[in-house]
Amino acid sequence: AQIEETRQNIDKISENVEEAKKLYSIILSAPIPEQKTKDDLEQLTAEIKKMANSVRNKLKSMERNIEQDEARSSADLRIRKSQHSVLSRKFVDVMTKYNEAQVDFRERSKGRIQRQLEITGKNTTDEELEEMLESGNPSIFTSGIMDSQISKQALSEIEGRHKDIVRLESSIKELHDMFVDIAMLVENQNNMDQSVGFVERAVADTKKAVKYQSEARR
Repeated sequence: AQIEETRQNIDKISENVEEAKKLYSIILSAPIPEQKTKDDLEQLTAEIKKMANSVRNKLKSMERNIEQDEARSSADLRIRKSQHSVLSRKFVDVMTKYNEAQVDFRERSKGRIQRQLEITGKNTTDEELEEMLESGNPSIFTSGIMDSQISKQALSEIEGRHKDIVRLESSIKELHDMFVDIAMLVENQNNMDQSVGFVERAVADTKKAVKYQSEARR
């Protein structure tokens, strides 16, 4: 029952990730996205986080039970190990897709900010933009911009996208911690050669997700 419930939860997370991708696209395509879309995304992000934490805890609990029964090498134990391994890999696959979608959304939101700054006559390099984002203060973007109607709309979009990125970053950081944890889980199944490459991929994806932090501080 626990195996089946965990599998269903991973499937549900996968559905939610697809839904989040759609909302990312809607938010990116509208200059000033509707508040309801942003609220829906926030709710979905919280739901994914809650379910992912639940799945992670279940997988860790299964692993503890397997370790306790390690002395009794039986067909049942082998089946449970195999099921746990399949579910762990499936979970990291789903969370990797989510991670990639978040990083992509961040990059594209940043691109929109850059374009809006160009409209207002401010050209910024990628590094300058990262420094602005790191400061957490949207007024840095907007100081010294002439007060025209086109600028007002651009400013509104810049500030909105900046808030989107700030919200997203806390989610990416939480995901990073979860990744490291679940990657360790898979690594512990040391009787499986393929787990090594699998963990390396999970950690590489995580590094990609938090790469912006080191870039911004450089």
